[in-house]
Amino acid sequence: MSNILNVGVRALQANQAALSTTGHNIANNATVGYSRQVVKLATVEGQYSGGGYIGKGVEVAAIERVYDAYLSRQAALTKSVSAQDVARAEKLLQLEGLFSTGTTGLGASVSELMNAFSDVASAPTDLTARTVALTRASETASRFNDTAAQLANLQRGLTEELQNSVATVNTLAASIADVNRQIQAVSGLNESPNDLLDRRDQLISEMNKYVQTTTLENNDGTVNVFVAQSQPLVLGTRPMELKVANDPLDATRTELRLVNGNTELKLQDTMLAGGSLSGLMRFQNEDLAEAQNLLGRMVVSLTTVINDQHKLGLDLDGDAGSDLFTPVTMADGAPFVNNAGSATIGISVANASQLRASDYRVTFTTPTDYTVTRLSDNATVAVDPGPPPTADGLALNIGGGAAATGDSFLLRPYAQAAGNMHTLFASPRDLAVASPVQANMGTTNTGGLTVGKLAAGSVPVPANVTITFTSGTQYTRSDVPGTFAYSPGTPITYDGNTPPAWTLTMTGAPQAGDTLTVGAINPAYAPLDSGNAKALMDLRDMKLFDGAPLTDGYASLIASVGVRAQSAQYSADVSKSIADGMEAQRAGVSGVNLDEEAAKLIQYQQAYQASAKMLQVAQSIFDSLISTIAR
Repeated sequence: MSNILNVGVRALQANQAALSTTGHNIANNATVGYSRQVVKLATVEGQYSGGGYIGKGVEVAAIERVYDAYLSRQAALTKSVSAQDVARAEKLLQLEGLFSTGTTGLGASVSELMNAFSDVASAPTDLTARTVALTRASETASRFNDTAAQLANLQRGLTEELQNSVATVNTLAASIADVNRQIQAVSGLNESPNDLLDRRDQLISEMNKYVQTTTLENNDGTVNVFVAQSQPLVLGTRPMELKVANDPLDATRTELRLVNGNTELKLQDTMLAGGSLSGLMRFQNEDLAEAQNLLGRMVVSLTTVINDQHKLGLDLDGDAGSDLFTPVTMADGAPFVNNAGSATIGISVANASQLRASDYRVTFTTPTDYTVTRLSDNATVAVDPGPPPTADGLALNIGGGAAATGDSFLLRPYAQAAGNMHTLFASPRDLAVASPVQANMGTTNTGGLTVGKLAAGSVPVPANVTITFTSGTQYTRSDVPGTFAYSPGTPITYDGNTPPAWTLTMTGAPQAGDTLTVGAINPAYAPLDSGNAKALMDLRDMKLFDGAPLTDGYASLIASVGVRAQSAQYSADVSKSIADGMEAQRAGVSGVNLDEEAAKLIQYQQAYQASAKMLQVAQSIFDSLISTIAR
């Protein structure tokens, strides 16, 4: 009699557990990270009798969660990659929006500035035309300043976003350590704390949105969480912290550090592998840096060539021209923290047409020898020994004390250039549009000799030089002894200065006895001359930006940013699709299916009712037996 009661009670308890578990699944249908649970039933060992074994019913062996470790890990990893690509793509879209096209763009402003010199060339004494040219110069500088300010704002916003994300990661790390502590406390019960495990998995999955992690399970049920390939963020019940700090080589940039007690370790963004933090750091160190360098290089090249040409002219009062824009001042190379020597590196422009939009690293292989690495493509740059030594159009001024082997310096020649561009004068009379040199044909010339181009190379212009043709193919010079061959279109230069004081190109066929005199312009005619305005205007076609003309510099900038933005958006779309697909697979295994749970609910309800009926029958039999004995 007791056996049937025990069987009924066990059945009742087992089906009650199954009903409770099914209800738990239904209740958590919408809970993020919840894994469906199932009751595992086992037969209770039977009792031997003379006629065989009599069954003793059922018991709950375990309540397990339906969980696939591989799918869960892959879902977290793909989510991490997707978060990285999405974060970078969103920032690139913001960056792309800073570089507008059309009449409001920097390219249009530069073109308008260069075109303004054509009006001055047509009327060099017209103060209105001169004023328009100066206004265009001021507007161009203001647009570059504004763009630089917006890039700085983007960097500040990026830093704030990094700080907020790091704070979230630290909170998640503390929560994982706390759940580890709870799991450790119940690990001796030999039962799986399913809900705690789900919570921990969900916390780790959430963390992977910010930084990609790897985990290692300990014998006590806790897990260690690692970032940047092998750096511990959570060790059992002890969490570490991430920190956003200023880059010691460049205060305008930030870096990520892992704090472990009194030790801080810099996390290279190339080691983060995934997560929004990785995407944001990659945007800062690659995309934003390139945009700043492209913009800065554009300003450096533009101001250098315009200033150099403007100083070769004469203003309306006959004075030599000065800088039109603020001269470029590049910051000295930043020494790495572990440098042992006391050397310094200064940088300046050596050749504006050879500049590359990149940062550089200079590393001393010996106290006197060094290599220059272009960080945009990690290529080793050939160094012209000079003096001064030059690399990619930059002059390197190595001074201070002695360098030590292994010392390194970071060079950022263009980072701040756009924000420092300004015009230096406002009076239209100071615009130096007259050429300081002129060529006068002999009054008795009989040939068809004409001046093709005459350009000044320095101011003041040296004493007059008379060129006398001894035949149609030869000439002599008053400043240099000897006879020289004449070829139409071949430049003739004044030797003695570097660059030459002037360069003359002649065309046509001269006759013997024809002369031409080159020297300083007549002061009376200088206000009417526009030779330097034409030279400034001709800068439009100068091959200045990687072989492209000056006026195409902005086009190459927006093309570079646009390609990066388009590529990043494509990567974000692809990685998000992969992450969604992997999450769907994980949910297909671990998620709750309401139809399936409803069917189980009916099944276990009927089993529970049958178990109750079994107890009712046993009670009836027991009552009948007691009643019979009592008679």
